Amino acid sequence: MKKPYIAMTIAGSDSGGGAGIQADLKTFHQRGVYGTSALTAITAQNTRGVHGVQVMTPEFVADQIRIVLDDLPADAIKTGMLANASIIQAVGEQIRAHRTIKLVIDPVMVAKGGAKLLHDEAVQALLTHLLPKAYVITPNLPEAEVLLGKRIQTLIDMKEAAKYLYEYGVAHVVMKGGHMIDERLTDVLFDGQHFYEIEHERIITRHTHGTGCTFSACLTAELAKGIDVVTAFHTAQQFIVTAIKTAPNLGSGHGPTNHWVQLPF
Repeated sequence: MKKPYIAMTIAGSDSGGGAGIQADLKTFHQRGVYGTSALTAITAQNTRGVHGVQVMTPEFVADQIRIVLDDLPADAIKTGMLANASIIQAVGEQIRAHRTIKLVIDPVMVAKGGAKLLHDEAVQALLTHLLPKAYVITPNLPEAEVLLGKRIQTLIDMKEAAKYLYEYGVAHVVMKGGHMIDERLTDVLFDGQHFYEIEHERIITRHTHGTGCTFSACLTAELAKGIDVVTAFHTAQQFIVTAIKTAPNLGSGHGPTNHWVQLPF
């Protein structure tokens, strides 16, 4: 029997199951990849919001990563909620020991309900300790605005932002356009030379909790399988659009997307 592909998620737990490591592991599984995890925080939350957060110590986060990778070496790793600068630095030190593993950074900063999930002082740590090690970074527009320190309002702005983030040493930058005000939305991938664009319609729904986690998890799973980054970008975009369109209508707030998505490939 062929050894399964393995992807690791380093992120916070969403007790409501729509985002965080729960969304990541469900997405990994759905894309045929075995998922492992290292928790950075646990939360008390539901679709209406985050009601409490307990952050892990940097040492324990590092222990989880080291112990898991020692026995279950990952083909790709993604990060999500990292909470603070100390955890970011600890994750960066562990990633440094596994340079051949493709790293996907989803720079989670604010929950769908508005709760801040990344302390202000951690932004510089993210830029310094993790971006230079990243194979792909997948910010939405508000996250990219925090990283750049300026507004992003147009497709031209998105491309300029991608170029800026690329200069930190990231191999590929994905700019997600879901927060644009246009009826047609555009996601952009930049590899340092070429831009690849996917345009799609805006979906009017409140069931968008965990969309960033799910998109980046699908992208990570595809990379773990050895799929090229452009194809992985297209697969992840199709997966999340379908997941939003077929959301299971759970909860009374920002409901989760559909992690049972079946793509024809």
